[in-house]
Amino acid sequence: MPLREQRTLEAFESTDRLVEEPTNLGYVSRDRKHLRPKAVPNRTPDLGRNRGLELGCSDRERLDLASRALERGFERRRLGATGGRVRNPLLRAFQCKAVHGRRGYSQRRMDTALLDYELPSDLIAQRPTEPRDASRLLVYRRDSASIEHRVFSELPGLLRDELVVVNDSRVVPARLRLRRASGGTVEVLLLEAVDDEGTWEALARPGRRLRTGEQLGPVRFLERLGEGRWIVRLDGAPAGEAPLPPYIHEQLDDPERYQTVYAREPGSAAAPTAGLHFTAGTLAALDPVRVTLHVGLDTFRPVAGTRLEEHVLHGERYAVDTGAWAKIAGARRVLAVGTTTVRVLETVARTGDVSGRTTLFIAPGFEFRRVDALLTNFHLPRSTLLALVMAFVGIEAVRDLYRVAIEERYRFYSFGDAMVVL
Repeated sequence: MPLREQRTLEAFESTDRLVEEPTNLGYVSRDRKHLRPKAVPNRTPDLGRNRGLELGCSDRERLDLASRALERGFERRRLGATGGRVRNPLLRAFQCKAVHGRRGYSQRRMDTALLDYELPSDLIAQRPTEPRDASRLLVYRRDSASIEHRVFSELPGLLRDELVVVNDSRVVPARLRLRRASGGTVEVLLLEAVDDEGTWEALARPGRRLRTGEQLGPVRFLERLGEGRWIVRLDGAPAGEAPLPPYIHEQLDDPERYQTVYAREPGSAAAPTAGLHFTAGTLAALDPVRVTLHVGLDTFRPVAGTRLEEHVLHGERYAVDTGAWAKIAGARRVLAVGTTTVRVLETVARTGDVSGRTTLFIAPGFEFRRVDALLTNFHLPRSTLLALVMAFVGIEAVRDLYRVAIEERYRFYSFGDAMVVL
């Protein structure tokens, strides 16, 4: 076809599963310098485990076909893009619909053993830092692969022109401790409201002896879903305890410490913990944009299989105000606070839907379209959250960063310290 002519390409999938989505070709670089293959260091891992990528070169050099000509072509298009981003929200929506369509991505095979690491138990934070922004902050700059050790209150001074986006979901008192007539106890964790009539999806333990139709206190068990999950009917509003993770053994004196200072929309079964470090002062200094994803089973359910691609997400509800999305879509750079925020932004960037359910599984091999920087806590082994961070930073880079964090005695998990990737 003629050079410079715009065409919409149909989505396709190669048999080796390496093609993730069609590319807007733009036009080819005239100097042809950017069409040459780019050498990859010998120790760079082949995330796809595809030996067909190793070409016969001297000194075992592998070649990675560079897409820089395509990227440069798109940057020069008359769509008003800066740094490869379409700044006009309407044009971004067109790009998602016409070029990329409504498909996900082809996740590359990955051994879940790569999500394992050894953590001394005394580094699992049992209580939040006071004040919130006194927690430590590991700063990783991707362009230079450099590491800095800071304090969270310094975050506003570390950013340049990033638009900060937070998840404003509020945790409900979702952990209910019930007693059977026999004297046995049953613990119910409310995961997600199914409707406005008091129907919830919940986890119950021990669940083997529970019967359909059984009533325990305010909870009636309606339908067994498997894997400990039930559909239940709750009389009244949730009135249990803050659903602290099982690795936290101390109760909070103030349940609000398991809420972000900007929490607004009730619906989560766990806190979006990257935001727990913000105080009113740091929040005001950054003036973030809000999105909502209600944290449910997908966020904290561990990966059980030997291959990451075997893990299935059930989906979590999200919503973004159209005005907020226009601001996000037009930003030059976006800093996502937490993995839940990443999933919202990347879902909307792909589908154009500003509300619904997302089953987007972000793992190594994923192409990020709207997240340029990430603020996150240190996550559990064998978790989809850790897989997401590895997708953004790189598998070996994250493993190295976690080794540094352990050596430097950073605190881990929900009430632990934070890491920002710029």
